[in-house]
Amino acid sequence: MRVFITGGTGLIGSAVVAELLGHGHTVLALARSEASAEAAATAGAEVIRGGLADLDTLRAGATQADGVIHLAFSNDFSSAEAVANAVAEETAAQETLGETLLGSDRPFVTVSGTPWIPGRASTESDPTSTEGPVGGRGRAVDAVLGLATRGVRSTAIRLPRTVHNNGDGGFAGLLTAIARRTGVSGYPGDGTQRWPAVHALDAAVLFRLALEQAPAGTAWHAVDDEGDQVRDIAEVIGRRLGLPVEAVPAENFGPLGAIFAADQPSTSTHTRQALGWEPKHPSLLEDLANIQP
Repeated sequence: MRVFITGGTGLIGSAVVAELLGHGHTVLALARSEASAEAAATAGAEVIRGGLADLDTLRAGATQADGVIHLAFSNDFSSAEAVANAVAEETAAQETLGETLLGSDRPFVTVSGTPWIPGRASTESDPTSTEGPVGGRGRAVDAVLGLATRGVRSTAIRLPRTVHNNGDGGFAGLLTAIARRTGVSGYPGDGTQRWPAVHALDAAVLFRLALEQAPAGTAWHAVDDEGDQVRDIAEVIGRRLGLPVEAVPAENFGPLGAIFAADQPSTSTHTRQALGWEPKHPSLLEDLANIQP
């Protein structure tokens, strides 16, 4: 299958590209910069130059492909306005990709987050989260899944709060960056809230499986660790960086403070049973040992 991918040179995307190429697919990767283009080409992908806001380029990429995987997001969480702009950009991109695939029965694999369900771990049958600072991403994903009735084999991979590789990535990676900047490995609340996690190489396998076999209109959970306590995550970070570990106000984490403070475990039982997905790589707490002081 010839696959058009956005975000193909990021932490998750680079793992997905390698997984696809390793299983006989070819890849056409969207590349915004010269550095990204070189990285994609070095990995073995063909390159189409452009960014997520270049809608004509997105149409061209999807038109040339047998399937699409969307991963790109600006990841600018510096302010509420920046988050809103990033969500709006991504929403327009997904609408464009979906419109290009209408009536083709080609797969369109998009990405969202595991939902937050008060009092229990979320499952694949729970609705997508559509409220809060990034609720617009959930609404956009719901629209993509709705294309299942319009001739698109659309599916969504719900990623946990941390997708990690070599000690970096996701919410845990943000905690590490904040710790380096502030000199304190901090956590909001009492630190007992739980974040789910998965290794990027395991998540990449699930993206491939969904592309190849997932039915239209379905959502899947890329969850290995169902929920690590944030205090435990902060303690590993503090130990690796030689910094004190302390509770800090949720406001210290900017627009994501309320999300960071929420207990949000998640499971992947149905995903494993239905698609035969089985994570094999290190857990988050094990992988954080790779953080460089």
